[in-house]
Amino acid sequence: MTPSTATPKQAKKSNGSDFWMVFKKFVTQGTAIATPAPSGRYLVREMLKGINFDTAKVIVELGAGTGPITDILLKKVKPHTRLLIVEIEADFCERLRRRFPHAEIVQGDAAHLDKLLADRGVGEVDHMVSGLPMPSIPHPIRKAIFESSMKCMGPEGVFRQLTVMPYVYWNFYRHYFQDVSFKLVPVNLPPAGVYFCKKFKPDAADPKK
Repeated sequence: MTPSTATPKQAKKSNGSDFWMVFKKFVTQGTAIATPAPSGRYLVREMLKGINFDTAKVIVELGAGTGPITDILLKKVKPHTRLLIVEIEADFCERLRRRFPHAEIVQGDAAHLDKLLADRGVGEVDHMVSGLPMPSIPHPIRKAIFESSMKCMGPEGVFRQLTVMPYVYWNFYRHYFQDVSFKLVPVNLPPAGVYFCKKFKPDAADPKK
């Protein structure tokens, strides 16, 4: 896996087109997209804080969008780490494959994550990095995503979830995880944050609201 080699001019052009691509999709699809703009560098930095890239064997990104987190992940992962980028939107996948031709981009539904990974010979996952709009995803699909993720996550794994509604969904994630903490990133546009979730509750009752 090689990092992006875009020149500063190309990167600037890509950042601008990425913004409009995400914003347009946010306007047209609403709650199906987590944020009206790609994640800023401070949010990405916080999202990945605490990952030991020297020991991680498998990292999965869910809902990569245009790839601001993917870009940094590819620069940080070691040769022994398997990094899988899962995205359901076809146009986002096309953008990701053009931008990161050596990355393992998987177009698929996170509700079937265990099967997507099994088909690729991946068992246990050390870290999941999620940009999915989990609270606004319809209840049956959301429940399937968490159940599928639980089957794949290692016992010491961390589920990292970005949000542009800081603190609002703390209790929501407490339904699914035994240990939930939150880090605010006020300098992101819009202000955002990251939930750090550990130890899935196997008997979690999925909240419908």
